[in-house]
Amino acid sequence: MTLIEHLTELRNRLFKASVFVVLGMVVGWFLYQPVLDLLKRPYCALPPDKRFPPNTTGCELVFFGVGDGFLIRIKVVFITGLVLSAPFWLYQLWAFVTPGLKKNERKWTMVFVSSATVLFALGMTIAYLILPKALHVLVGLAGDGVAPLFAVKDYLSFIMSMLLIFGVAFELPLLVVILNLAGVLTYKRLMSWQRMAIFLIFVFAAVATPSQDPISMIFMAVPLCLLFEVAVLVARFHDKRKAEREAVESFENLSDDEASPLDYTPSTIEAASDIEPAAPLNNNHDHDRF
Repeated sequence: MTLIEHLTELRNRLFKASVFVVLGMVVGWFLYQPVLDLLKRPYCALPPDKRFPPNTTGCELVFFGVGDGFLIRIKVVFITGLVLSAPFWLYQLWAFVTPGLKKNERKWTMVFVSSATVLFALGMTIAYLILPKALHVLVGLAGDGVAPLFAVKDYLSFIMSMLLIFGVAFELPLLVVILNLAGVLTYKRLMSWQRMAIFLIFVFAAVATPSQDPISMIFMAVPLCLLFEVAVLVARFHDKRKAEREAVESFENLSDDEASPLDYTPSTIEAASDIEPAAPLNNNHDHDRF
């Protein structure tokens, strides 16, 4: 495919992914209130003196503009639609990559979509679980005697950033596997970059997390390092199978008058104990035969 054809294919895939997100947003419009209550729980988990109204059982978020109510609903609906349509837009990503893969490797579509959906949900779940602690650290930096008054749109922007960044970041190991399947990254290259990759994962986690607290960074970096190691093992298995397949194909595709490639690797010499001893020589002469 030419560059223009690649760009056209990318445009079509992005359009189809957007259609699925919009359909998910339609469903999310009817789930607005339950999703909003779910997103408010990290804020409601703060100590009573760090919520509004302070030192009460309430946990209210406020908005100041007339049109903020509509924007708030759109943000919540967008988060819901993005999560619900994740398997479909992840499939569009896979379909954009598959032209560079072989026919037998394209059969992994269900494996990719399932793995990508699980990793995206896992990243968002971890982000949601650490949000109360991250909010407690950030709000606590203001000291005692200070109560926050969060605007809903600002709070939802923070929550959305945390959820999406964690969800997308957890797709990194799967991206490594895709590049290995496409022949861009080999196992040997990944092994040579291993230490640098782990270092860059921690740097990415420190910069990407909106809360900028060490707890969020650790909870993102450690699972990503483990998932990266799993991706390296998958690349090792794939490259080994690929080398064996290419070795077999190199012999099968030879013509009748073409010499087969020689294996210059020396064979292992058998141990002396494994070699059967030669029969002893009989030095006794049989003189009766003469």
